[in-house]
Amino acid sequence: MGYKSDIEIAQEATLRPIDEIAEKAGIPQKYLEHYGRYKAKVSLEALTDNADKRGKLILVTAITPTPAGEGKTTTTIGLADGMTRLGINCAVALREPSMGPVFGVKGGAAGGGYAQVIPMEDLNLHFTGDMHAIGAANNLLAAMLDNHIQQGNALGIDPRQVTWKRAVDMNDRQLRFVIDGLGGKANGTPREDGFEITVASEVMAVFCLATSLTDLKERLGNIVVGYTYAGKPVTASDLKAHGAMTVLLKDALQPNLVQTIEGTPAYVHGGPFANIAHGCNSVLATTMGLSHADYLITEAGFGADLGAEKFIDIKCRTAGLAPEAIVLVATIRALKMHGGVAKTDLKGENLEALKAGMPNLIQHVKNVMEVFQRPVVVAINRFPDDSEAELALVREECEKEGVNVALSEVWGKGGEGGEELAREVVRLCELPDKGPLGFTYGDDTTIKEKIEAIARRIYHADGVDFVGPAVKQLKQLDENGFGHLPICVAKTQYSFSDNPALLGAPRGFRVTVRNLKVSAGAGFIVALTGEVMTMPGLPKVPSAERIDVDEHGRISGLF
Repeated sequence: MGYKSDIEIAQEATLRPIDEIAEKAGIPQKYLEHYGRYKAKVSLEALTDNADKRGKLILVTAITPTPAGEGKTTTTIGLADGMTRLGINCAVALREPSMGPVFGVKGGAAGGGYAQVIPMEDLNLHFTGDMHAIGAANNLLAAMLDNHIQQGNALGIDPRQVTWKRAVDMNDRQLRFVIDGLGGKANGTPREDGFEITVASEVMAVFCLATSLTDLKERLGNIVVGYTYAGKPVTASDLKAHGAMTVLLKDALQPNLVQTIEGTPAYVHGGPFANIAHGCNSVLATTMGLSHADYLITEAGFGADLGAEKFIDIKCRTAGLAPEAIVLVATIRALKMHGGVAKTDLKGENLEALKAGMPNLIQHVKNVMEVFQRPVVVAINRFPDDSEAELALVREECEKEGVNVALSEVWGKGGEGGEELAREVVRLCELPDKGPLGFTYGDDTTIKEKIEAIARRIYHADGVDFVGPAVKQLKQLDENGFGHLPICVAKTQYSFSDNPALLGAPRGFRVTVRNLKVSAGAGFIVALTGEVMTMPGLPKVPSAERIDVDEHGRISGLF
């Protein structure tokens, strides 16, 4: 049997009518808004009906990513299917893919092999239109902001201190920095501007953290778009934009229901990046799943130092959630890369390189257990050329930390390949006396102390250096009453540090914060480190060059 691509596997799968999936999920048909036969939005009224039920929440995270791949989303889906095979009432909650990476280099977010969410073409492209609604709401606010300045600027907004950018859901480096309002007085006030990719917009973060339509409108109103000449923040509610923005997002706010290849219910809703945003699916999709399933499996973007930290310190803190257990995904290949092996030399047994790369995995394990205070299982996403000796080495090193290892073979076997992992997750969930969830920092600490805590306790840095605008911004944010907010660190996903070249578990480094930006609607402060950008670019050979469609509408080249 020859190799099949992800899209070929997905296209050969038998899709069940979404009404059947909803029935399996325990959601009455009256709460569905159909988007064709295989997709639906679920009314928020379904949450009210099951308000007293609360399933167990499982977080899937990973080691520090490498070009060798880790398979976190694939493992998340396969684990849910594995639990379903064991007779457990289970669902999965994932983020919606951004089209930028789909046409760029990273790919989509529908899983892979026989552990996918389907219909994967829809999911990775326009889906139910949520991304477009979020982009439209973002750009409505931008238009109303510039129109206010054009029409007399009654609020005294300083055009040099406008912080709100426009958004488009595509990788387009050409739009990172622009000058607009050119062409004379009738065409606006000339100023420096820029675009973010839609998933980096604060509207996306607000959308994912909102707990109701009312909460969404309040959060949108709190968005800070810039500052007056006197240095006072200007919000979306000051511009009277938040009502219309909420109208654009009213339908999108309802979680999307689809299915895995094996028919497990899947809520796919919201999609902020984890290196430049908080990297978790929506609170509403998570709570919808928890209110109808006994176990809800969700994931947070990139490594545990980014996605998991923000899942705990931002999402769980603000929404009152707490995972029962955490799954940490790793591959032998990625660990060997952390041990200094090039991507081209990963085939063949190399115990020396594997051992050299193990500190990255162990540091993540210790962070989960010691900082977040949660039981953890290491899931090894197995590749065909992983040797038994290599697998044994990982088991031995993890057992020294009191952590079990389970093989994940879901890419090739689907749910069957996730049963071992599912059993260990259930065992961890049934452990008594887990105690309260641990946070990296306390609510009553300062902005500087919170960032220091993340750097020292999670990244294991020697400290933090605030440079350039960040020095003044620290004081300004405190003076404007934002000092109580949690922190969302924007940094490279490829290292514990803010330097992507430092692999493994580096020591003796400091984190440099160059900019601080309040996301008052989302309810956190973004600390920008290193060279992180909020608008990615396309690679030399973008994936878009391989994507096509035939005369029958059948898509090819989509992974």
